Amino acid sequence: MPPSPYLTVERRRLAAIVLLVLVVAVAVWRHASSGAPAAGAAVQVAPLRPRASGAAARATGGVAPPIVVDVVGAVRRPGLYRLARGSRVADAVTRAGGLTRRAERAAVNLAAPLADGEQVVVAARGAPGVSAAAAGTGGAPGPSAPISLSVATAEQLDALPGVGPVTAQKIVAYREQHGPFTSVAELDAIPGIGPARLDELKGLVVP
Repeated sequence: MPPSPYLTVERRRLAAIVLLVLVVAVAVWRHASSGAPAAGAAVQVAPLRPRASGAAARATGGVAPPIVVDVVGAVRRPGLYRLARGSRVADAVTRAGGLTRRAERAAVNLAAPLADGEQVVVAARGAPGVSAAAAGTGGAPGPSAPISLSVATAEQLDALPGVGPVTAQKIVAYREQHGPFTSVAELDAIPGIGPARLDELKGLVVP
């Protein structure tokens, strides 16, 4: 006896419903196993950390910025040079190629510390004041042999009339901070040296 058409339609409808349920179940299982957050679930986002700037990075790393000095005079390669903080005149002279044969070695304090923006002047033999500066502390210079304020040692400055060791150190500190003297009148900016003292030093010193 052939099956009833009504039963055949019902079976097809039932099979379609079962298939639909299976498809939905498989889709839900795949979605759950993919690790995607469910709807409405809270999602935690790690805050972005700002990238430190170059200056801040150097500050936190403890690396001090370099200094720039101007090396002129009797050196092989005069010019501007970047050096690490704490460098000395010897380091600047080395970067500039070293002293030439014309340089007066005794007039250059290679151990002096450097400051940013400083000019290192390496005098040549025969320059005004170099002979006296290189002669050591053999006595106070006379008018015929003035010393250079830019290269003389503290001991040589101490030998000048009315200067003394304290004022001599102030002169050395002034030129290390401001660079070589451009005129004798700059001594007026140093405490302890006034117009009367400047008159006494005329003819005994040169810039």
